[in-house]
Amino acid sequence: MNRDELDAYLTRFLEVPKFQDYCPNGLQVEGRAEICRIISGVSASLALLEAAVAAGADAVLVHHGYFWKSEEACITGTKRRRIALILEHNLNLFAYHLPLDAHPEIGNNIELARRLGFETEGWFGEQNTAAYGRLSKTATLGDLAREIGARLEREPLVVGDLTRPVARIAWCTGAAQGYLEEAVKLGVDVYLSGEVSEQTIHLARESGVAFIAAGHHATERYGVQALGRDLAQRFGLEHRFIEIPNPV
Repeated sequence: MNRDELDAYLTRFLEVPKFQDYCPNGLQVEGRAEICRIISGVSASLALLEAAVAAGADAVLVHHGYFWKSEEACITGTKRRRIALILEHNLNLFAYHLPLDAHPEIGNNIELARRLGFETEGWFGEQNTAAYGRLSKTATLGDLAREIGARLEREPLVVGDLTRPVARIAWCTGAAQGYLEEAVKLGVDVYLSGEVSEQTIHLARESGVAFIAAGHHATERYGVQALGRDLAQRFGLEHRFIEIPNPV
């Protein structure tokens, strides 16, 4: 598939122009014109890029790419090594941040809901990047935490009474612990995100809404995989997801 046609398709499909983001979404580094094999991963780390080169990839598709607003602009050190490897092997780097969080069909939040058995009822938060709904059946907070740990293969941090029944839930993958206050206003029993901050613990304790930090990386593995599978089916491309373990 032609690189520019793929870029244009992804821009339309993920509705990139409607998002105000902290980084550019789309083709971040241009490589060869024709794309047959895509490697996807959560973050464009050097380890993922090396694995993509070894796999003979034409393009790398990630959730966390480069050129963040708070990032040092100079291409030195680690950034130079990463970009040099991309250019040396003529790879294309595609990255989608908020558009991949919010997408209602293959986004991080909807894919996490499918994996954990949540019934999505609506969206909230900045640019509708967080979701709320119900568990498939009422469970105790402890049972829910154990199920999340088993399905995500990572033990979550849990704040709340483990024996308390929970039914209504809100969630947002990654570093979205700041949405807990909005989740409290929605009247949910529990809020799930990837990361946790010091003040999050106090708000959860004082509000009575349980909080689960299930891991930034662990909660954001699924949208990029779903997008890669969709591209493979739609355009006859080869796709493979490569897991680069990250305990955060």
